Amino acid sequence: MSETRSEARITLGLEGAAGIETGLPVLDHLVGELAQAGRFRVALEVAPGSADEAVTAAGRALGRAIAARLAAGVGWAMLPAEEALALVALERVPQGRLVTNVDFSDERVGGVATDVAARFLEALAVAAGINLHVRLVEGTDPQHVLAAIFKAVGAALGQALRPVQPDAEEAT
Repeated sequence: MSETRSEARITLGLEGAAGIETGLPVLDHLVGELAQAGRFRVALEVAPGSADEAVTAAGRALGRAIAARLAAGVGWAMLPAEEALALVALERVPQGRLVTNVDFSDERVGGVATDVAARFLEALAVAAGINLHVRLVEGTDPQHVLAAIFKAVGAALGQALRPVQPDAEEAT
């Protein structure tokens, strides 16, 4: 089985933006939330294929782009979306993984199973070489929960992608 072709580029900015074509509008929207919260620009393209292949390929491509740019190597964030609140912490490690307390395997958002998000985040974590810890603190609406998670992942990645600034006292 050949890997679905995919490509991702990341640039840091003052505002986040995304140009995404995965073939799954829900995933495109969630990755857009991630980029906006992280204040980076993402260009992500996935060649047409099955939905499962597109999700995994998109996660791997974005993960590889992140791995190439990790500066601080750690990040964390807690962000809301409506009634949902998500906490994310991440660190660079030799072997990445996703650790989460979220299970929406029976839910659907925009006609797509929400475990799509878990597959995407797992592929991203492994390819980026990060431990990605995702905790749902509060929330019941699957759409809001996913938005909170992707916003928190984006903000944590935004920290991890930016160089560490020395303290003002250290600089003097």
